[in-house]
Amino acid sequence: MRRWLVFILLGLTLAACRQPQVPDSYTDNKLLPKIYPDYLDVTIPPNIAPLAFEILVGVDEAVTRFSAEGTTIVCGGVKVCPDIDEWHALTAKAKGKDITVDVFVKKDGQWYRFKPFAIHVSTDDIDPYLSYRLISPSYVSYEELTLCQRCLENFDENVFVDNMLCSTEAGGQCVNCHNFQQYNPDRMQFHARQNHGGTVIVYDGKMEKVNLKNDSLISSGVYPSWHPTLPLIAYSTNRTMQSFHTSDINKIEVLDSESDLIVYDVMKHEVKTIEKMPDELEVFPCWAPDGKSLYFCSAHFKYEADSVDLEEITYRAKEVKYNIYRKSFDPATHSFGERELVLDAAAKGLSATLPRISPDGRWLMFTLGEWGCFHIWHRDADLWMMDLQNGGEALPVEALNSDNTESYHSWSSNGRWVVFSSRRNDGVFTRPFIGHVDAEGKAAKPFELPSENPDDHRQSLKSYNVPELMRGPVKYTPQEFADVLRK
Repeated sequence: MRRWLVFILLGLTLAACRQPQVPDSYTDNKLLPKIYPDYLDVTIPPNIAPLAFEILVGVDEAVTRFSAEGTTIVCGGVKVCPDIDEWHALTAKAKGKDITVDVFVKKDGQWYRFKPFAIHVSTDDIDPYLSYRLISPSYVSYEELTLCQRCLENFDENVFVDNMLCSTEAGGQCVNCHNFQQYNPDRMQFHARQNHGGTVIVYDGKMEKVNLKNDSLISSGVYPSWHPTLPLIAYSTNRTMQSFHTSDINKIEVLDSESDLIVYDVMKHEVKTIEKMPDELEVFPCWAPDGKSLYFCSAHFKYEADSVDLEEITYRAKEVKYNIYRKSFDPATHSFGERELVLDAAAKGLSATLPRISPDGRWLMFTLGEWGCFHIWHRDADLWMMDLQNGGEALPVEALNSDNTESYHSWSSNGRWVVFSSRRNDGVFTRPFIGHVDAEGKAAKPFELPSENPDDHRQSLKSYNVPELMRGPVKYTPQEFADVLRK
């Protein structure tokens, strides 16, 4: 009996150690394989984690081969998960070239090979860390949320702010709008609202919670942007509200009934107003990489009522169209010039938000939709780009866009990658997608953030919000942030 047990265990061990083999005989299929995530013909950085995917056809067996420059990886099963060390060795060999992917499947005793596809490996690395907020895609439930960071070179993910540590039955809380100075995790900020409200600022080893609100401001700081070199953070101050459509395909609308621009000096603990114009709704400040100008969005909206009327702006929501402006800035005196129109989206009957400038100062990327400023809820929202140095016209970034929402976006530190939020998979959950943009502004097909289990995103009930690239990880723990918030 023991001898038979030894043979059975030995057989199971040998079966587990047996490497998958590419079939010697097969029939070519002229169709491309259907896989999730869609990694067909994408461009990736050489330091990205393995692109694991799932074969979405019913088969008895499957074998996938990755090959480049004489190096191969062979994976068995419908879930294709390359070994991380083998993957990085392969991408190093394929740098500036292609990885060829062959998918073989066995059905009813016959092997078939799908049409091979390529994964293009860029010579440009990407920043090693990505931060984001994980939140339910709801307008009510927002307490169970976290700020997370993920190493893009592997699958390590950890929480650095846990909202539930400061929420109680008596007092709820929300954290949002994490932002970094020049991709530096040692200089960052995020907001907390309600129970332990305030703005947490980390600056070279010092962490503090500040209150940016005073009697002359609409609110405390909301949407932030760090100056590239100075200890200054520009914010919009907003009176934000939600409304709901009964017949429009975009059911939820987030509106600002009032908004202005301010700047906060981290060292002096001073708040100054940048712009407070009547009948203008200013939002989404963004510093130019040289620190000598501030871009922002502004919509002209004049109330028919004698004062701010929430009901009026709700039923006139589609009239709210944002343009992109900039103000010059003198780093020596900290003074701002007059506003200058950069993009007149309203003249085209559209609304532009979230201006982001590439690190070389050449490309302005923004989100364009039909109206309003909260395009994450708008299915028509797309990414657009214009050449600031050569006076080019604004054009949609077709390679990055889909038939659903594309919204929040940020550049890599070398200006060759953008990470953005998209609802292209199901129209409900936002997922991070990463796309390559070359020196002439040409974008390549983006890829979805890789997961160790390729089905993770489809099983998750959380949306990725505000993806921001970083040079390294945030070193503070959730408990350390919670302790500061409670003060």
